[in-house]
Amino acid sequence: MAVVAAVFLLVSASVFACTRAVYQGLDDLVLTARSMDWRDEIPANLWLFPRGMERSGEAGPNSVTWTSQYGSIVTSAFDIASTDGMNEKGLVANLLWLAESTYPEFGPDQQGLSVAAWVQYVLDNFATVEEAVEALRQESFVVVSADIPGTDRFASLHLSISDATGDNAIFEYIDGELQIHHSRAYTVMTNSPPFASQLALNEYWKQIGGLTMLPGTNRAADRFVRASFYMDAIPRTGDESIAVASVFSVIRNASVPFGISSPTEPNIASTRWRTVSDHKNLVYYFETALSPNTFWVNLKDVDFSEAESVQKLSLDHNQIYSGNAVDRFEPARPFEFAGL
Repeated sequence: MAVVAAVFLLVSASVFACTRAVYQGLDDLVLTARSMDWRDEIPANLWLFPRGMERSGEAGPNSVTWTSQYGSIVTSAFDIASTDGMNEKGLVANLLWLAESTYPEFGPDQQGLSVAAWVQYVLDNFATVEEAVEALRQESFVVVSADIPGTDRFASLHLSISDATGDNAIFEYIDGELQIHHSRAYTVMTNSPPFASQLALNEYWKQIGGLTMLPGTNRAADRFVRASFYMDAIPRTGDESIAVASVFSVIRNASVPFGISSPTEPNIASTRWRTVSDHKNLVYYFETALSPNTFWVNLKDVDFSEAESVQKLSLDHNQIYSGNAVDRFEPARPFEFAGL
């Protein structure tokens, strides 16, 4: 099976590591933060996708197909994959590395979905975590992946989603079986080990107490512990400005300093960009390591109707934006998901 499910097109053995954390504030304020960590440059762009787009799972003749029900904003990687985003209903999806992933066999009698389109499938089709869990539990298609081209490294990923109610779910393929972790309490996810083991490690550190000592390395398990502790420690508020500032401070604390990576630790790589998604107010915040400021996109200012065109905000040359950048998007042809 020659799947070009090259979620990220590199010719070296680079991989990416990330941290994702959810803040549950007052007055129904819910924020999801995410850092994207990658050993080398990872060109990213922001895209606005309207409703009514005809989609393909890009897994050959047996690809799953769908028409997008909801408009969304996504961050692409190399313009071949949606790695992060939020739809107009406040559902957020994040794709993170998981070395232990083992996907099912993709047979001729099954429908397939490229892992590069996994995030987009969820954002296009569901308004809540509950809806997504109920549908994906049916396993009506197989998620397809393969080696990153030019390397012997398998593109192994897991998916987290969160919604405006504060609900959360994490989807992992372990030993070829889909594992779904669904709970409002599952607010943090990093990379290895699989999520169940991440929870067990965090329980150990809870007994020690974050005010006594926290693990300080850039390893995925340590980032999980720090993000969990600090997300619980920051003030619970309904003030959007305070909450966004607090959540950014947490995800920055769990980020990897620029220029740091480890060839022997695939889950340690420099943070390239960070996002914070405001589920309630439908604002998508974005910052990169190489730009001096944070900007945002207010989805309430976006027309997601079927008649509208796809819009793109270029970030692949460290362009600088400020404030609400919704007016800086330009019409563009949608990128094609990596696939067969």
